[in-house]
Amino acid sequence: MRRKGEEVVKEKILDIDADMQGTLSFNDPVNLRINGKFEGSLNTKGSLTISENAVVKADIIGESIIIAGKVTGNITATIEINLIPPALIIGDIHAPRLGVTPGAVLEGNCRMISKGEDVVAGGKVLNVKDVAKYLEVEASVVEEWADAGKIPAQKRGQEWKFDKAMIDKWVADEKVKI
Repeated sequence: MRRKGEEVVKEKILDIDADMQGTLSFNDPVNLRINGKFEGSLNTKGSLTISENAVVKADIIGESIIIAGKVTGNITATIEINLIPPALIIGDIHAPRLGVTPGAVLEGNCRMISKGEDVVAGGKVLNVKDVAKYLEVEASVVEEWADAGKIPAQKRGQEWKFDKAMIDKWVADEKVKI
């Protein structure tokens, strides 16, 4: 527990020590630690720790991320990423702050982003209108797809954000006929 002013706030801690597949997405801050294997996608708020024995194959979006295990996928943090041995990251990382302890390995690119910048793993960020224009459909259709989870998207506040590369892959995989 920690104190916030006079109010006592109970920390939410989730410790995963299992093999899992799928999508983990948290709307509220949580302290998440992965000790086993995970494959899919992670979208967290709060802190994420990938322990020394963990093997993760996922694109990760979070606030504060500590990695000591093996991660294959792109990692985006809105606050910071810390890599500690024997960390092995195969993928690109994006964060305003990066800490790398000697012995940690990154096979990929690093981009230091500013705090106010829109962040979606992978690259160019599009909004609903951009995607609607790009796919030549109505914006309401794009919003319906996003709300239903039919198109790769992330909600930031009240707005949907889209990674252009993921939209291109989605179209190439014929998830939509345009």
